[in-house]
Amino acid sequence: MEYIFQQGAQDAPVLLLLHGTGGNERDLLPLAEMIDSGASVLSVRGNISENGMPRFFKRLREGVFDEEDLQFRTKELAEFLDEMAEEHQFDRSNVIAVGYSNGANIAGSLLFHYADVLKGAILLHPMVPMRGLNLPDMKGAPVFIGAGTNDPICSPEETKELNSILNEQGASVTIHWENNGHQLTKPEIDQAKDWYHDQFK
Repeated sequence: MEYIFQQGAQDAPVLLLLHGTGGNERDLLPLAEMIDSGASVLSVRGNISENGMPRFFKRLREGVFDEEDLQFRTKELAEFLDEMAEEHQFDRSNVIAVGYSNGANIAGSLLFHYADVLKGAILLHPMVPMRGLNLPDMKGAPVFIGAGTNDPICSPEETKELNSILNEQGASVTIHWENNGHQLTKPEIDQAKDWYHDQFK
């Protein structure tokens, strides 16, 4: 997988950056700088191309995921994290995902498939990655969800369903609502930063 790794301060968390559809491994670097300038960064480019646009997994159409491919790509990403921890000598248990849209969905899928795969997650405009799974225990896992009251891709109902599922598995979820559709906004990032510093600093 194509990626950028930037070493941060000793013992600082590793921010796993996962871009949205059509993005790349450079897209969320400014976001990481805003959230924690001292953190290490592992920013990954999705392995799937949809009409020339990088993604982390295939979809059948807008809002409908190819679940078989999603499971395969989720396993691929989990194994990649293990390899990167060994190669770059970082603490595998100190990885916090920051994902937007398609990237938030595969970060959510990591949580849905593997216990203790992430120390926490900032999910910006995520959907429910899969339904009907036997989910792992997420007790105490801190999760921030940035959502839009008028998001045309991730409806408020979808956000509330994801929140319920995560809470039922024991995650500690904070939702921040904006009224700017599917777009990332400065207030949303500011809230994510405040949440991050409350949880991990």
